[in-house]
Amino acid sequence: MATPEPAEFSRRWLEAWNAHNLEEVLEHFTEDVVFTSPVAAQLLAGSDGMIRGKTALRNYWTKALRLIPDLQFELLGVYEGLSSIVINYRNQKGGLVNEVLLFDHGLVREGHGTYLGPGANLAGASR
Repeated sequence: MATPEPAEFSRRWLEAWNAHNLEEVLEHFTEDVVFTSPVAAQLLAGSDGMIRGKTALRNYWTKALRLIPDLQFELLGVYEGLSSIVINYRNQKGGLVNEVLLFDHGLVREGHGTYLGPGANLAGASR
């Protein structure tokens, strides 16, 4: 399963998020992507934090961007695995986040937003 070059992928991903260009962010994901996040569990009633499909992911992130107009990420590190990339960043509130991305043919088929702290203290979370 092809994995994009981590530094280039992360640069484009970060630029798209910091520009709040959701369509550009979504270009990195498959149509049937599965994404999990403790923030989604709080924002989307009944989701248990799991979003299935690019349309649902677009809807979730559109809502999140409306709620967090100052969203901004600072890249701290990029890690490469087998068919995976982990992007470590600090969000606009200083929260530490890892985005764990699993790839299929160069696109994210599965993603997981993970946050530092017990029970994912979402006071500093953004996604």
